Amino acid sequence: MNIFINARFLSQSLTGVQRYATEFVKALDYLIETGQIDDTKYSFVLLGPKNIQFDLNLKQIPIKKVGISKGHLWEQVELPFYARNGLLLCLCNTGPLLKRNQIVVIHDARVFALPQSYSFAFRSWYKLLLPNLGRIVKKVITVSSFSGSELIRYCHLNSAKIVVVSEGKEHILSTTRDVAVLKKNAIGDKPYVLAVSTLTRNKNFQAIVQAIENIKQVDFELVIVGGKNSQVYSQAQTPLPEFVKHLGYVSDGELRALYEQASCFVYPSLYEGFGLPPLEAMACGCPVIVSNAASIPEVCGEAAIYCNPYSVEDIADKIEQLLADKSLQEEMRLKGIERAKAFSWDKTVQQTCAVIEELV
Repeated sequence: MNIFINARFLSQSLTGVQRYATEFVKALDYLIETGQIDDTKYSFVLLGPKNIQFDLNLKQIPIKKVGISKGHLWEQVELPFYARNGLLLCLCNTGPLLKRNQIVVIHDARVFALPQSYSFAFRSWYKLLLPNLGRIVKKVITVSSFSGSELIRYCHLNSAKIVVVSEGKEHILSTTRDVAVLKKNAIGDKPYVLAVSTLTRNKNFQAIVQAIENIKQVDFELVIVGGKNSQVYSQAQTPLPEFVKHLGYVSDGELRALYEQASCFVYPSLYEGFGLPPLEAMACGCPVIVSNAASIPEVCGEAAIYCNPYSVEDIADKIEQLLADKSLQEEMRLKGIERAKAFSWDKTVQQTCAVIEELV
């Protein structure tokens, strides 16, 4: 049976859902190569537009550029034609409305829950697309039980159609740590707290900035990884303290080194479909302080210290508590490593293939 994978993500910048798709396809390729997935029963092919930017160096799965357009037009009009003789697997929230024999991965319902985070055009299209796509396709895979309940709530999908399949973490451990990032940015002379923040409101960057202003008893630095756009600072509504180091975008190797050397990782996000950064941090042995909201407790279990993301004081208290207690840091480090073992991209692929098998 032909299994076509929507490879539009290879024409996009690497953010959360593109990371998911990239690691999924690489794990699938490995499992085929090692004989753990029977490639005599299924023929996997990536179908992408002409403007593909990335080569995943796959050994078993071919990538075919098809059609003449790109973006949503390619996905909605051309992709269903080229995938007409098989099952289509779409990994990044979107898929063609003209294709019923399809499995789509919808990561969250944030466009409904936090519409103010998106432009009018973006949220209008996704509010139209997601409910209709979810009703048309054979199965909807999502990355947490929380996201499944949100899709039922906002998109009114049949719960029997939804399957929960978690994400993995091996990508951060398979990259070579680049400790040069520490020396280059003069990091490590003091304990430091690591945060990954973007401009989107759900990441709650403003609360992190305000929380560190409330910490007076512990001498530490805050290291921020994320976009350098100056709007980040204006959104915070308060100047960053001088001990904050804002690195902008970093490589996976640099990020691994930052995780491994940090005293803790803080992630007071308001809304997540899964929450990959805390899982990466736990896998690297970094104690995590995370929000008690959305899917995050589902991912972190008992291996995290939880904060109220709407309380700056609580976020500050939890950071101060962890920084002052070396034994607590070690306890949470070990718990995080153990918790992260439950998640793998191989498992993600195998559970997805089980969904395919069920449909066949």
